[in-house]
Amino acid sequence: MSKFRKKSGGELPPISTASLPDIVFMLLFFFMVATVMRQNTLKIQNNLPMADQVEKLDKKDLIMYIYAGKPSQRYQKTFGQEARIQLGDKFADVKDIKAFIEGERASKREELVPFLTTALKVDGETKMGLISDIKQELREVNALKINYTTKKGDVFKNMN
Repeated sequence: MSKFRKKSGGELPPISTASLPDIVFMLLFFFMVATVMRQNTLKIQNNLPMADQVEKLDKKDLIMYIYAGKPSQRYQKTFGQEARIQLGDKFADVKDIKAFIEGERASKREELVPFLTTALKVDGETKMGLISDIKQELREVNALKINYTTKKGDVFKNMN
């Protein structure tokens, strides 16, 4: 019969790092694909009003956002404290809404244009006159699907 002997001074073999670059690139690729970049930088105060009957919109890529409210603190010296409209990343006037809607429609495929929705993200302190002007411009461009973005909550609880 043969004898088995243990090796004397048996050290552990070094850990192979050959697959480490593959793992690093796989993680990098995953985070590049899964990360969503912010679309717009808000330049206005946007404290949304409360609503108790809220529905969530399904397809975010078919929504055109129009923001309205007072400029945030860092823009008040330049643009004042009166409520303003923000289209994309820029302050705009009511007359600029037509060009904004037409540009958004042009950037989408033709079969998706009838499904585009205009979402109004309006600060709770904004006067209704500005909102009426926005809606009038949307009517002239035939953008009749309008969504008012709100926070979910009890409306009557916050009125006190």
